[in-house]
Parts: sequence; structure tokens; C-alpha cells
Amino acid sequence: MKAKLLSVVAVVLLAVALAGCGSSKPAAGSVDGNIKITDDFNQTIVLKAPAKRIISLYSAHTENLLALGLEAEIIGVSPAESAQAAKDKPVFDYRADPEKVLAAQPDVVIIRPFIKQSHPDFVKTLEQANIKVVCLYPERFEEFDGYIKKLAVLTGREQQAGEQLAAFHARLNAVAEHTAKAQVKKRVYFEATTTEYRTITPDSMPGRVLQLAGGVNMAADAQPLKTSGSIAAYGSERLLMKAEEIDVFLAQRGPMNPGVTPEAIKQRPGFDKIKAVREGQVYIVDEKLVSTPSFRLADGVEQLARLLYPEVFSVQ
Repeated sequence: MKAKLLSVVAVVLLAVALAGCGSSKPAAGSVDGNIKITDDFNQTIVLKAPAKRIISLYSAHTENLLALGLEAEIIGVSPAESAQAAKDKPVFDYRADPEKVLAAQPDVVIIRPFIKQSHPDFVKTLEQANIKVVCLYPERFEEFDGYIKKLAVLTGREQQAGEQLAAFHARLNAVAEHTAKAQVKKRVYFEATTTEYRTITPDSMPGRVLQLAGGVNMAADAQPLKTSGSIAAYGSERLLMKAEEIDVFLAQRGPMNPGVTPEAIKQRPGFDKIKAVREGQVYIVDEKLVSTPSFRLADGVEQLARLLYPEVFSVQ
């Protein structure tokens, strides 16, 4: 009886430990000898053993799996991969016939919500063939740790995840120590896309990256376009009302904002009134460093901090 009680306590403690830093999503763990997690569609995923044959249909998942040392276990990737170790992997496309995925006989296929929402028949076909489809995507920075831990539980890499997360947060803490030395905090406008001069919400991934880099978000009053979304419409009128308060103008370059350049921003009507534009404080940042949920977010925080406070980092 005592042994059984101790076993139950151990399971509870494991679930608490894997809950993630600030994540409100369910945890993951081992139950009755099986691996069990709840994904972002509240589906319970149960595996009898750590996944050894993994197809990743999102580049951030691939990067994070590689960071956990799972290069050999990844048997397929998406068409849009940036990690060098993924370049020679077989490519699978959720917009194509799912038969190719079925033929590969993966233990799991890891996707993100967009894929399930835009191509439900593809996902349904895999599930009907008893393929484990795991849908994960941390919308907010605070969900990142929990997301990584779920990937680790699925693949039996809890120790590696702990080490990677510890190093990740150590880098963030080191940046915070430097930016704390700045006498005045920089006020920043962050452009997500040129469409309606859309910006980021404060609790979004890039919003938290900006905060961690020591920047003050000048569009903190922006309302998301959709519930729990990271993009908010702002408009040039509201932006120009704060023209004299904006010390730094940032814009991310990626699929949603491919052609943005400092020169193009400076040529926009009325933008010569923005303090940051007049003083040459207009910068472009790589979307993958500030908006994509991977360990490279630490690179993004470091890069932004150096842009905002060069005087602090020059004395290292």
C-alpha cells in the first residue's frame, strides 16, 4: 500500500515538473509505462516508447528536435527548412498526397495548428491510418519551455531538454544584466508587416523578445486581430501620433514582410516625422530570430539588445 502511494506521488510530482514555465497548457509525462502528452488541440497522445521515426512538418519543430540531439530519428521534414542538418532529409508536404507519409511508417508526425486548420483532410487520413499526429505551437513566450518539454517526453530526451533550456535562460539572464545598466530605456515601434502597419501584441513571441531585450513597446495598446493572436492592426495615423516618442523603429523580415528595407521605410509618406527615422535608428531583424519558437530566440534577444544599447555592450 505504501509503495503504491509513493508511486502515485511520483507521477504527480513529474506532471508538476513538466508543466513548463508559465504555460497554461496541460503537461506531459509517463503514465503506466506509456508516454502521454496533451497537444494543443487537447488531444491525448499515447506512445508505448519514445518516438524513433519522426516526421516534422514545421521548421521550428525540426530545429528544436535537432537541438535535442535527434538528427538520426528525424526521417522527414517540411519543404521550408533552414537548419543545415535537415537539408538532406526526405521532404514531406502536407499539401500533397498523404500516402508518402503513410509509406514512411513514422512513429509520430509533428505539425502545428495551421496545418490542421488549413488541411484537415490530410491530418484525418493520417489519423485514420493510426499515425500519431501531434499538434504543437507555443503562441506565447511563456509557453516555450512547456512546448520543448513535450517534444522531449515524446522522444525520451528530457535530460537534453533540461540542459538546453538552462543554457537558453542563462543567455537571457546575461542580456538582462547588461541592459539593466542602460540609463534610459529605448522606446521602440516594432513592425510585423507593412499591411496597415501591423505591429505585435505585448504578450506575443516578438513582444516578449523585445521586452527581454530591454525595449519599451510603443504600441503596447495594440489589440490583436484575432483572439490570442500575435499580430495587431495599428495604422499610420496612430503610429505618427507617437512620432517624437519613437527612439528605434524595428521591422521583421520574413514571409509576411519579405521586401522591407530601412530605405523603403524612410520613404513612406510622413515617416520623416518619426524621431527614429530622422536619427537613422531604423533596423531590420530576421523573423526567425524573434517570432519563431526555437532556441534561436536567445539570438534574437541578444541581437535586439545590442541594437538598442550598443553603448552598454561595447564595454564588455
